[in-house]
Amino acid sequence: MDLQFLSAIDEKDAMLKETEDFLWEHPETAFTEFESAKYLCDVLRSEGFAVEENLANIKTAFSGRFGHGKPVIGILGEFDALSGLGQVAGVTDPVPNGQSCGQGCGHNLLGTGSLGAAIAVKRYLETSGHEGTVIYYGCPGEEGGSGKAFMARDGVFDELDAAVSWHPDDQTGVRCKTSLANVQILYKFDGKASHAGAKPHLGRSALDAVELMNVGVNFLREHVVQEARMHYAITDAGGYSPNVVQPHAEVLYLLRAPENSQVKEIYERVNLIAEGAALMTQTKMSYDFIKGCSNTVLNDAMQDRLYEVMKELPTPDVTEEDIAFARELTEKHLINFPNADPEHPIHYELIEYHHGDIQYEHGSTDVGDVSWVCPTAQVRSATIARATPGHSWQVVTQGKLPLAHKMTMYAAKAMAGLAVELMKDEKLLADAKEEFKKRVGPDGYQCPIPAGIQPRAMTSFIKK
Repeated sequence: MDLQFLSAIDEKDAMLKETEDFLWEHPETAFTEFESAKYLCDVLRSEGFAVEENLANIKTAFSGRFGHGKPVIGILGEFDALSGLGQVAGVTDPVPNGQSCGQGCGHNLLGTGSLGAAIAVKRYLETSGHEGTVIYYGCPGEEGGSGKAFMARDGVFDELDAAVSWHPDDQTGVRCKTSLANVQILYKFDGKASHAGAKPHLGRSALDAVELMNVGVNFLREHVVQEARMHYAITDAGGYSPNVVQPHAEVLYLLRAPENSQVKEIYERVNLIAEGAALMTQTKMSYDFIKGCSNTVLNDAMQDRLYEVMKELPTPDVTEEDIAFARELTEKHLINFPNADPEHPIHYELIEYHHGDIQYEHGSTDVGDVSWVCPTAQVRSATIARATPGHSWQVVTQGKLPLAHKMTMYAAKAMAGLAVELMKDEKLLADAKEEFKKRVGPDGYQCPIPAGIQPRAMTSFIKK
């Protein structure tokens, strides 16, 4: 396998490191990633990609295209951050840096690694004369927004023959578990205010309705599939005065299950519980569907070839300094987490891959929606110490370290290698498409987000 085109990633190493750091230093939450999106678009233009912005009418969604004709391979990039995780880089104890959010899922690395992969595929197309098109997709709002699901619903990915992505991880290999589908809904209850001491009988408590709804959902947990998850947060408890019957209250639910159909059933049952809570309290209930995303459709044909590509890549140079930092962080803050490994705190070695029975992750990703539109495969690369919990200050503080950069470049090369294999090998692409058709079934992709629902930043529907 000729991988000379991957030298483009090495040549752009300094620029890619600057991009990682910029995204880390300018964290922005779902659908507010204006600085990050502009920076990435500017880089794409400077590298010779044709940039299209405002995809699916999302201001921070964009693409960078190079090449012509078939096949068309998409490379998915993310760059959004998580709220409440502002953190100093490179420390082994939590030190807030004053920022309201931080890169707690490593998306500064994800978006940059995918950019590096797109640049390498562009180099291949330029030097080989091979027909084909590579498209880098800037996908906003993965955290709590399901940006790719909105983009998929509106046909953004329909032209793709296949898609490639990756995610920072605490191990290195082919990402071969399917994620959970989900929906997110804001339930609102309206009642009547009253003096809770003098005239309690005249009040109708919206907060009572929220609490009764939560009790009902808790009883439902026994009667859903084992892998389902039902999370909630009371976002408006109705006020701060206990001597006033609360006239309005809101609760935000995130419902997950292995398959879209299971999520739909749970969602409908939760709606009935909410209606019942309103009846019990003589309040009025309404709900606001925020977003949803699909489970991931795996593709053995692509994953098998991805593993072969990864086996040919040199192992990144993990230094004693990398190991010493990871060991100290592990001993101080990770030691009680499952799989913590102070003796070998960085699992950078390639994990042996073989496909078999489907296994489920406990989390969700809108990459799942792309995988329902076209064959999709994902890399994972150990940018953090083993057992680092996701969405944590520990992820944020490791996001600018040399290890994170080296493993991001490794992921970029793996993605580019698979993308080029899909362009060169007609049988591989045909096999991937045939498997894809069998797995998605005759009904194809059914977006979990109803028509008319538009992506929104959390600040637009959560009261302060």
